[in-house]
Amino acid sequence: MLTLKNCLSAYLTMVIVAFFTTTARSQEKELFKSGYIKTALLKVANWQLNHSNTKPENSWTNGAFYTGVFATYQTTGSKALLDSMIAIGERNNWLPGNRYDHADDIVISQTYIDLYRIKKDKRMIQPTIDSILKLKTVPGKEMKSHGITWWWCDALFMAPPTLAKLAKTLGDPSYLVLNDTLFRQTWQLLYNKEEQLFARDASYLWDVGGTGKKESNGKKLFWSRGNGWVMAGLVRLLQEMPKDYAERTFYVELFKEMSVRILALQQEDGLWRTSLLDPAAYPGGEGSGSAFHCYALAWGVNQKILDKQTYLPAVKKGWVGLNTLATPEGKVGWVQPIGADPRKNFNAESWESYGAGAYLLAGSEIIKLKK
Repeated sequence: MLTLKNCLSAYLTMVIVAFFTTTARSQEKELFKSGYIKTALLKVANWQLNHSNTKPENSWTNGAFYTGVFATYQTTGSKALLDSMIAIGERNNWLPGNRYDHADDIVISQTYIDLYRIKKDKRMIQPTIDSILKLKTVPGKEMKSHGITWWWCDALFMAPPTLAKLAKTLGDPSYLVLNDTLFRQTWQLLYNKEEQLFARDASYLWDVGGTGKKESNGKKLFWSRGNGWVMAGLVRLLQEMPKDYAERTFYVELFKEMSVRILALQQEDGLWRTSLLDPAAYPGGEGSGSAFHCYALAWGVNQKILDKQTYLPAVKKGWVGLNTLATPEGKVGWVQPIGADPRKNFNAESWESYGAGAYLLAGSEIIKLKK
């Protein structure tokens, strides 16, 4: 039997729930405002610039970060960020890493080329041109050791966009042809067509008898950040590739195919777990992989490659989730440390420069979403 007390209690509960629901929606709406996004990007970029790691400035960890810094410069027009990137290039004499055939060592060149497009100073890209020329003509250690040059999936973020940027900047399609050869080798070896995901490297492949590394639930091991590298790398490759390039369809179809799978693996909090097929074993959302996935899906929506009605809710959920990992000062936490596989050794205090870079790329694409 309902009493006046029970009715009042139920009414008050409804009012409280409605208040907090409205407040939460209002706060989420704020996350998509241009002013908020620009402020957040500058906070993250500046926090990371002021908290250096022990890696060389032209290493892959920092090279991935600077791709996000340049995207933030494009988004905000911050001269301070532009000056910081130029200073980094000057301090390193515009050199990529020492290993000419290792994809990690030319990811920094993506930023060098972007800066060259502004300043038109050939010093900024000549060392990269020289390094790629050597890659074209001199057999390297990676091929000798692994049978292919880009033997791990992360390489597909590090190197292909660099080659595509050179092709566009220099008007030389031979860089795209080189990319096609090396990219397809990696795809043929590591891409699982059934799961529509990339294995990290050959050590994660299962044999014909069904034997190989597996998760606690018996599923194959597919690393979130590893596939995030591929998704983000495809975005950055396609951004540079001519629309009429003969091989472009291959990359677009791969991007669309992977997007379907990545969408299905997003968790309720908007984030992705470090191991894509065993999310229950990795209860915390991981910042770097989640940010790369969010960036790639947002770009797909903006370019009308992905269906807006299907993917936009996931993109928005992803951006909301990512912002629960960033502190008010701009530190992006919950980033899995350097490693080759899914791990659990990270928390809210765990940061890496590539995690910040991934967040910056995501935000710089989120801001382009049509209201």
